[in-house]
Amino acid sequence: MEIEQWDAIIVGGGSAGLSAALALVRARRRVLVLDAGAPRNGVAAHMHGVLGRDGWSPLTLLETGRGEVRSYGGEVRSAEVTGAVKSDEGFVVSLSDGGRHRGRRMLVATGLRDEMPDIPGLAQHWGTSAVVCPYCDGWEVRDQRIAVLLTEPMSAQQAQLLRQWSPRVTFITDGQDVPDEIRRELVARGIVVEDRAVAGVVTDDTGGLQAIRFTDGTLIDINSIFFRSGVRPNDDLLVRLGAVRDEGPDGAWVRVDATGLTSVPGLWAVGNVVSSSANVPVSMASGSVAGATINGDLIKEEIRAALAQAG
Repeated sequence: MEIEQWDAIIVGGGSAGLSAALALVRARRRVLVLDAGAPRNGVAAHMHGVLGRDGWSPLTLLETGRGEVRSYGGEVRSAEVTGAVKSDEGFVVSLSDGGRHRGRRMLVATGLRDEMPDIPGLAQHWGTSAVVCPYCDGWEVRDQRIAVLLTEPMSAQQAQLLRQWSPRVTFITDGQDVPDEIRRELVARGIVVEDRAVAGVVTDDTGGLQAIRFTDGTLIDINSIFFRSGVRPNDDLLVRLGAVRDEGPDGAWVRVDATGLTSVPGLWAVGNVVSSSANVPVSMASGSVAGATINGDLIKEEIRAALAQAG
């Protein structure tokens, strides 16, 4: 099968990847976006804090972005990438259908996956009333009954954040120890600390979140539950290409510079695949910067080639 040639191949068609693609196609580059079609925020009905697009469906944003990239001649294709190798001419990407593509430069924006607490019934509310980001969803539950589940040391800070949106916040320790100083800080701001172990969550007749059930059989009514999920970057492709990881407080992440360039020449990575805190606006910005930088890097290569030809 013939290998298609591109200036840049982008793996991942979320807000980061599409923003990079838009910058490149507007620079008249031949660009291919390969997307597996599983955006992290696809379960959410709305996104918030995105200037000019507050309240939009994240899927509508991506559909609009794909249309914009295509309007400048870019290619956006549904595909599963199975591997990639670096060559003298750039990168050769292999697909599950047997197709192969060569790009002079490559950008990976494959995001991350969330690891939810193992609490019966919680998963069915993921992205609606079981969420992680106060800045994304706090306004929608203002003055309501909010539960915050202790999943890691920063969970207490999450509860303190949510106290900004509601005076009715309960910190659920699930039987875990809380340092006395942290407990005093929570109680001082009117946050209830609940130490009983959690048995599961209760769903009402309409499918909404109704309550938390403890192992002693008692319930507390809630409207939403926040927690800090475990996250794992979808960076296998980057690691197989030789990108260096650095250990951090939340695990190992591929090292990138301010433009998204990895330790592998010609290979960029942006968005949640290299940053757990990259929301939609941050991911869009990082993609835009990477796209412009990739174009500049291609221009440098073209200058070198022109000088060599000129002798």
